[in-house]
Amino acid sequence: MDALLRGGDDLPTSLAMFAVAAVVVWIAGSRLAGYAARFATATGLGGALVGLVLLGGVTSLPEIATSATAAIGGSGALAANTLIGGVALQLLALAVVDVLVGRGALTATVPRPDVLAYTAMNIVMLMLVAIAVAAGEAELGGFAVGAGAILVAGAYLLCLRTAAAIGRGAGWRPTAYRPGHDGDKAPPPEAESAGLGRLLLLIAVTGAVILIAGYALARSGEAIARQTGLGESFFGAVFLAGATSLPEVSSATAAVRLKRPQMAIGDVLGGNMFNLSLILLVDVLYRPGPVLAGLGAFSVTAACLGALMCGLLLIGLVERRDRTILRMGYDSVGMLLTYGIGLAVLYRLKDAAAG
Repeated sequence: MDALLRGGDDLPTSLAMFAVAAVVVWIAGSRLAGYAARFATATGLGGALVGLVLLGGVTSLPEIATSATAAIGGSGALAANTLIGGVALQLLALAVVDVLVGRGALTATVPRPDVLAYTAMNIVMLMLVAIAVAAGEAELGGFAVGAGAILVAGAYLLCLRTAAAIGRGAGWRPTAYRPGHDGDKAPPPEAESAGLGRLLLLIAVTGAVILIAGYALARSGEAIARQTGLGESFFGAVFLAGATSLPEVSSATAAVRLKRPQMAIGDVLGGNMFNLSLILLVDVLYRPGPVLAGLGAFSVTAACLGALMCGLLLIGLVERRDRTILRMGYDSVGMLLTYGIGLAVLYRLKDAAAG
């Protein structure tokens, strides 16, 4: 079974497996966004909070499977860089959503401050990872687990607690925002009276589909990287992270089409924080020692790239300037350009990371 998921021994077979898995993940992610929107309506929870916790957690299931498998197999750099590099790629997904959906800037449609805090939380967690790698990870006792990984996981729990407190508060609201784009008030068009239990079952089943198809996507992508000769760190931070980010792209696209922009952005930001917290899981499963201790300039650059893109997103959320270039807000254009430059830098660093 695992040999099948890896995509076979030739490149055409691997590409075919990758394409099939990508289609399944896209459909499942789109359905998940609809279920999450109905869940937010049924429970009265804010769209941003549901996106942060529910969508962000479920769409990160492929990252759990791939990073855990890589760590157990002794590929600590692959596992960690998939999680770190995935942050910038998932932020890039918001720029893609900005192009695919809507006529205005995506960040100009968000009427509440929740996602501003979530974006800042992403920056804090990314900087903790970068500092742990740059300063040198310290192992705790004889458990082969690093202090930095524990600190990042603890920061994630603190961020969730803070997010819940923000969600309970009334908060502030801009004096002017586009009617019909209030993610907490506009119910999805297909809202129905289905029971909460049935809705949770649908979410669980869809999550299982995303887990299986996402794992197949990542394994076939790993085969493609092996067959094309790409390095482990670069492949993990770019291609494997991109493959496992497809659920976020599809669910965020569907959420915006349901007029739930806060849920879409919360999905991506929540997935980022959850993925970074998984570094502790990788640390536990990777027995040679603290995984962050084996990383270097490549991983620090990948983390800083993600933080830089978060900063651009935060500027767009605060400015709320509804002006576009090629159907994208200025912040989305900035993120695209930043990622392109960052990708070139990471490519130059890949040989040093492999060494």
